[in-house]
Amino acid sequence: MASVTVRDETATGREIDSWVLAGLPETISARDLVRLPLRVREEVAQHNLAASAGVPTRPAAAGVARDAEPPAPPRHLDWVRHADRACAAFARNGFPLLVGERQIDDLDEQIDLRTGAEVCFVRLVPLAGG
Repeated sequence: MASVTVRDETATGREIDSWVLAGLPETISARDLVRLPLRVREEVAQHNLAASAGVPTRPAAAGVARDAEPPAPPRHLDWVRHADRACAAFARNGFPLLVGERQIDDLDEQIDLRTGAEVCFVRLVPLAGG
């Protein structure tokens, strides 16, 4: 079993968040890294837990600043639907996925987690007016 540090960062390299995922297989596809309990499912689960507690929130994956508008009332999200959307966004070059210094271009590419490389999801922000 392997563990990996996962980071979210902006296009300018500013870290947004990071965490360690443990108990992973030694090799994993990029698709599984994005869609299984490893990424989207965990984020949606955290959102749903807060919603169950009555905390108005929106998932960080929505790409909207938390203070941009008043929070929406709590609602439960379907992680499978969001995982499918994340995979579709990746296919449209919606976010780069970096493993160490290498960019992953194919969701079916196998990633060797034995090397201890960090996994980085880069959030792209469209230019104003563009």
